[in-house]
Amino acid sequence: MTDSSEFTANLPARTTASEAPIPFARPGNLAAIIGRIEEVVEEETAGIRSDTSYDLKASNARKSRYLYELTRAMKGGSEAEFLEQHREGLTRLRQKLAKNEAAILAHLSAVNEVASLLRSAIQRAETDGTYSAGEFGRLKG
Repeated sequence: MTDSSEFTANLPARTTASEAPIPFARPGNLAAIIGRIEEVVEEETAGIRSDTSYDLKASNARKSRYLYELTRAMKGGSEAEFLEQHREGLTRLRQKLAKNEAAILAHLSAVNEVASLLRSAIQRAETDGTYSAGEFGRLKG
């Protein structure tokens, strides 16, 4: 067997759990997570606006996963410190979320309109031009 010291010489020294402080997540790590959230929100906004077969379920799963990562990365840190360090990224994210919300609302409105048109078409198809159930209720003999 070879001596394991040749493989571990360049590794940092190990610390015990009691020696290692629990640091607030690195700002670069938080910035990367915020960036991933921005990307998925932009992708979703573009997909909703241009692709009728866009997979909203998969997009929501990605957003949920990234928000979970962000929550875990912030654990043990100061919210004020986080806001101060990432103000610019959070402002960009807020703007992208506002555009995303507008796209989602427009999409829902379009879906509601299509559902209303289908409901009306079904109701017209069910009537054959003779009597409707409502007319029977109006006749009193």
